[in-house]
Amino acid sequence: MATRTFSFLPISLPNSQIGTQKPHHSSLLLPLSSFHGNKLQIRESNLSNVVLKCHGSTVTTVISSLPTKKHASEKIPKWSARAIRSFGLGELEARKLKYPNTGTEALLMGILIEGTSPAAKFLRANGITFFKVRDEIIDLLGKSDMYFFSPEHPPLTEQAQRALDRAVDEKLKSGDGGEISTGHIILGIWSEVESAGHRILETLGFNDEKAKEIANSMNEDVVLSSK
Repeated sequence: MATRTFSFLPISLPNSQIGTQKPHHSSLLLPLSSFHGNKLQIRESNLSNVVLKCHGSTVTTVISSLPTKKHASEKIPKWSARAIRSFGLGELEARKLKYPNTGTEALLMGILIEGTSPAAKFLRANGITFFKVRDEIIDLLGKSDMYFFSPEHPPLTEQAQRALDRAVDEKLKSGDGGEISTGHIILGIWSEVESAGHRILETLGFNDEKAKEIANSMNEDVVLSSK
C-alpha cells in the first residue's frame, strides 16, 4: 500500500485571464501530499474524504474562476467548486513534479486527486487512478532536474489552455444552466489529441465511447436537476 504524509501549503488560484492581462489571485489552503515517509497511510479511494476534512468549510467560500479565453458576446458560466479545487491541485502536482508548466496531464491529476466529482469517480471505475496517471506522466515526460524550481503558479501550456477553453465551449453548446464541471475539463483534455493528458488517458483505456458516457451523464444530471 502506498504511503503519504500530508502537510498544508497555501497556494493561489487564478481568476479569469483575458488576453494578455496579468491574472489576479485569491488564496486557498490546499493539502500538499508527500510520497515519502510513513506518518499517515491512506488508500487512494479515501483520499477525497481526507482532502474535504482538511479543508473544512474553506472551499465553500472560494469565489474564483479558471483562466479561459474571452467569449465576446457570451456570459461564461461559473466553474464548479470541484473544478476550481481540481485546477489548484493540478497546479500543485505540476510543482511537485518540478515541471515548468501546468499541462493537460496536471489537470488530469488534479481531477483525480480531488476525487469527489462524478468525472473522477467515472475514471476510477474504469481503472484510471491517480497513481497510474502519475506513473504514466513520469514515463512520458520524464523527471525534471532536481535543482529546478517550478514557478509558484506554473503557467498553462497552450494545450491545457485550449482544453479549458474547450470545456467552456462544451458547456455553452449544451445550452443548459448550471456550472462548468470536471467532466467538461475531461472532455477538453480529450479534445487535445496531441496532448500528454489525451495520450495518457488513451493508454489507460479511455476512448471516444467513454467520453460520450461522460457527456451523456452530465446531460442527464442537468435534466434531473431541472425537474
